[in-house]
Amino acid sequence: MMNTHSRSPDFLLRLAVALTGVFAFLQVYSVQAVLPLLVRDLQASEVQAGLAVGATVLGVALMSPFMGMLSDAVGRKVFIVGSLLFLGVPTALLAVAASIEQMMFYRFLQGLAVPGITVVLIAYIGEEFGGKAMTRLMSLYVAGTVLGGFMGRFLLGHLSEWMGWRSAFYVMAALSFAGALFVWRQLPASQRFVPKPDFQTALRTLSGHLKNRYVAAACLLGACVLCSLVGCFTYINLHLAQAPYRLDSGSLANLFAVYLIGMVITPLSARLINRFGSRRTILLAVGLSAAGVLGTLFAPLPAVVAALALMSSGVFITQAATISYIAANVTEGRSLASGLYYMAYYGGGTAGSWLCGLAYAQGGWTGVVWVLLLVQAAALLIAGRGMAKAV
Repeated sequence: MMNTHSRSPDFLLRLAVALTGVFAFLQVYSVQAVLPLLVRDLQASEVQAGLAVGATVLGVALMSPFMGMLSDAVGRKVFIVGSLLFLGVPTALLAVAASIEQMMFYRFLQGLAVPGITVVLIAYIGEEFGGKAMTRLMSLYVAGTVLGGFMGRFLLGHLSEWMGWRSAFYVMAALSFAGALFVWRQLPASQRFVPKPDFQTALRTLSGHLKNRYVAAACLLGACVLCSLVGCFTYINLHLAQAPYRLDSGSLANLFAVYLIGMVITPLSARLINRFGSRRTILLAVGLSAAGVLGTLFAPLPAVVAALALMSSGVFITQAATISYIAANVTEGRSLASGLYYMAYYGGGTAGSWLCGLAYAQGGWTGVVWVLLLVQAAALLIAGRGMAKAV
């Protein structure tokens, strides 16, 4: 049996980790590509359509810390595979949603499944690997989430053009079930996992994490990261569906090809992290992201696309550096620490869908940009001061 902590991960393991990230995020943001269709077919407002994105994010935020406790007590692989199976059920139910409220409910159920994949996989990597191998796998996982985020929007957008958005959700559900089968077959069982079934121990670990400045800084930064990403890529769709752009769902799906740039850049972020450290890498990445947000104010569509590529790449590098930061600074209860991070991370995404929705309703896309810049400024402050002595 391979001693994973002392050996570099082989190709199949690297592929399994990356594709687990793909399947985890295939559903999370997919509806962003069809928001104009939901506004029309379900007679929803712009804010309600945005909350259909935020509902999944809210489910992830609420479930993340509890999934961390359960996984620390029971194990890793069983939660990853089981969560992928469960994810396919509400995805299929989205096809029969009769109102935007039903859509929100099924999207919320999707969110409840995601932490069993994301939180647990991060803990798995942190336990089984160390040093550069851990950083490399974390970056591959984030690259997989980037690809999954793109593929979800791309597939749902184009499938909706070909067969309607309701039938498209059945296809998306089938992909989740296929993902569960693949991960079950390819992801190795844990070798270094030590169960901690004592609830009192979990509470003590939770208390320790809440007092840990490294965990607190990572959580606050994570909230800023997803707040900006969800706010930007939710309402840019409504902005570009209007004059003078008037993009249809297929064209909006193509817009998310900018995520593929992030997929290439994110694995390279491991070199930046290993050379400059998490804090400096985060400061650079947040600055790039803020520049991209400003660039979306330019009118030509190619300029908007380039700005979105810059904004999203900065976000992906920030996320890779932040989860590596947690793994390097937390040695006990990693799954719970990851759960707290994702609770804050996705809580920020829920806030982004709501705050940017209000800003869009009042001031259009320019209003959204101002909110995003304030969030990026907060992220720079957190990284600059809260992580000053981090590894």
